[in-house]
Amino acid sequence: MTANLALSPDQILAPDADWWRGAVIYQIYPRSFQDSNGDGIGDLNGITARLSHIQSLGVDAIWISPFFTSPMKDFGYDVSDYCDVDPMFGSLSDFDVLIETAHTLGLKVMIDLVLSHTSDQHPWFIESRADRDNDRANWYVWSDPKDDGTPPNNWLSIFGGSAWQWDAGREQYYLHNFLVSQPDLNFHEPAVQDALLDVARFWLGRGVDGFRLDTINFYIHDKQLRSNPALPKEERDDTIAPSVNPYNHQLHLYSKNQPENLDFLRRFRSVLDEFPATTTVGEVGDAQFGLEIMGQYTAGDDLVHMCYTFEFLAKERPTAARFADVLSRIDAAAPDGWACLAFSNHDVVRHASRWELPPAAMRALTTLMMCLRGSLCLYQGEELGLHEADVPFEALQDPYGIEFWPEFKGRDGCRTPMVWEMSNQNAGFSEGQPWLPVPHEHLSHSVAAQEADPGSLLHHYRRAIAFRHAHRALVKGTHADVQASGDILHFTRSHGDETLFIAINLSGDPAEMAAPEGNWLQIGQELGSTGLAPDGKLHLGPWQPALALRMNA
Repeated sequence: MTANLALSPDQILAPDADWWRGAVIYQIYPRSFQDSNGDGIGDLNGITARLSHIQSLGVDAIWISPFFTSPMKDFGYDVSDYCDVDPMFGSLSDFDVLIETAHTLGLKVMIDLVLSHTSDQHPWFIESRADRDNDRANWYVWSDPKDDGTPPNNWLSIFGGSAWQWDAGREQYYLHNFLVSQPDLNFHEPAVQDALLDVARFWLGRGVDGFRLDTINFYIHDKQLRSNPALPKEERDDTIAPSVNPYNHQLHLYSKNQPENLDFLRRFRSVLDEFPATTTVGEVGDAQFGLEIMGQYTAGDDLVHMCYTFEFLAKERPTAARFADVLSRIDAAAPDGWACLAFSNHDVVRHASRWELPPAAMRALTTLMMCLRGSLCLYQGEELGLHEADVPFEALQDPYGIEFWPEFKGRDGCRTPMVWEMSNQNAGFSEGQPWLPVPHEHLSHSVAAQEADPGSLLHHYRRAIAFRHAHRALVKGTHADVQASGDILHFTRSHGDETLFIAINLSGDPAEMAAPEGNWLQIGQELGSTGLAPDGKLHLGPWQPALALRMNA
């Protein structure tokens, strides 16, 4: 008798609630992806027009940086209307078309929610600062000055200087962890939380598949406004803020990372659970407690699904030993959690430049990334191997770079327009003058140029992503035996009855190691994988991987 294997309509249509686990997510910085109307600024219709490129990579989802109504003092991370699209990016109907097109192409859509602060032009703040007695008077973090008129404590802004700004109307200070024009919301006020949860429902109702939550550990401040302690010089870390920024001089015990944040995240997760197969990835901006917070925020099934870690966004070039150390620390800090890993994003120097990588190293690290446990974020242009652009001071747009120039040049160098073709100086990005200049040296790395070259990095990204998706162990599996043997990082990934062995030489010199015990089949030849040598060792060329599948006895 043959078993009836027919599936019910509910089973066929049921979404994969776990799609985010192990997903490859492509980050789009909308100002710089594709301009559709010639004003020199990328927009939603431009993104829609280029979705076929993203689909061709084989990624699972896109994450779009903020496109909400904003005065653009921090380029969209200063929101003045959470439930509308800034006219420079298009309209809500344009967003609806983007969502529909992406879903037709099999791409999930995640958007960037900036909940810790708003623009000072948001109606909520305009009302809040009007006086001390209005309905939203307590929606932001206000405090009386000390007796001598100075701010209530020593908290510092990431963008430099005090995190407190005097408001003459209320005769109080307000808190801003970022720009003066980005006042912090008061999450101790229940009405604020309710309003932000309604924002999430608004976008979920329009079909988004999840959120990247900006600065997730900044939501709640210490209610007593206690001052942060000093941080010894030897313990300072410039991963979050450049070394010239005094923000690094403090241990930020009270200005962020408060335990009450977990209660809000549970409320946020309950909203997500109203919409099947949606997800969250939280950005944890903390140099001292980042992994610990990631473990707290992703533990169990009632907080965020995954957290974005900064460990591989640091300046330090990731050697085999560093990879092994970071991966083991993630395991220790978040045994029940899930990491989201990235090498580049819109806030840091592109990793091709940050780590001074030759082309072979770019391929090796791409292969390695696709073999790591966790979800993965790729930043637009990463698949082209773009280096950091050298933007002259007179062309700078980023207030962060303008403030700390020339010791820190800001974030514009990783935000220059995407290069699609070599036909003109604007690289197919816009028919108008781009908001940031397109570096001439980027033109030869354009999508069109690399499409025509089977050996290009773009094609390598496609092969590496396809390799990941071909093996369930790489997407959702566990990892074990993560070790560094000299310059070789090696480990296994397992899921069900599938086990893969991964070894990658992370150096420009040949290296060798003993082959793993057991019966292994060489795989990944399309990624340059080598196999077992007659002497029972793995001999790896510079930046070469060895990828193998365990065979049953």
